[in-house]
Amino acid sequence: MNLLKTFIACIALSICSVSAQEKCINEGHLKKLDASWEKAQLELDFDFIKSLLADDFIWVHNHANTIDDKTAVLERIGRYTRQNKKDTKSRKSKAVKVIISGTTGIVSGYTIIDRGPTPTTYHFMRTYVEKKGKCYLIANHTMAVPEKE
Repeated sequence: MNLLKTFIACIALSICSVSAQEKCINEGHLKKLDASWEKAQLELDFDFIKSLLADDFIWVHNHANTIDDKTAVLERIGRYTRQNKKDTKSRKSKAVKVIISGTTGIVSGYTIIDRGPTPTTYHFMRTYVEKKGKCYLIANHTMAVPEKE
């Protein structure tokens, strides 16, 4: 009887573990979460961004021209919100791909950001990790794609 209870408990724990991963680290969820990141950037959604970024988040921009941590990103969003600086007209992602390894997911693709007069295309690669059933953005690398001449 004890063996049966132990077996049932192991199966229940396995299901819970798989269920937590399915809620967070899977292709569909990561694509939606990444689209939410883009939307939050566009709308300057401080609370969403604060909850999404891991405490040890790092964002490397164009050839390491700028390297931000979570504090720097939140300070910039706060500053833009206070200044009512909403000069970005749109952010559209395309060719989005997902790679998953264990509790880590990498989302990459292109984002076209329109701040006028000419939109800029960026290649991005964002790394998400699952901790206690929740996904966090731990790393972001963006690089402006040169315009073709």
